[in-house]
Amino acid sequence: MKYQLVIQFRADSLANFDAMVALEDHLIEDLGRSDKVDGHDFGSGTANIFIFTTDPALTFWRIRQVLHQTGHLPVVTAAYRATDGNDYTVIWPKDSSTPFTLL
Repeated sequence: MKYQLVIQFRADSLANFDAMVALEDHLIEDLGRSDKVDGHDFGSGTANIFIFTTDPALTFWRIRQVLHQTGHLPVVTAAYRATDGNDYTVIWPKDSSTPFTLL
């Protein structure tokens, strides 16, 4: 896969960790074989779910409904980078000017 899509949200408790794991499981089921959910990390006040994809915008569009249903969409930042690159491009929230960093 050509890109790594990162779904990031604030998280600082065991309940947030459990919610992240449940969301990750839901994304694995929802995306099937079209994209590869490649795990997560949790710490420094954030949770990140990593997805390898050939089309990050399309993948995010596909998972928006899951993020909405679980209450994450308003608080999620989604960004992607080429798998061989370091610079992230934010695709959600739309028109965001905040730089994306993995914490």
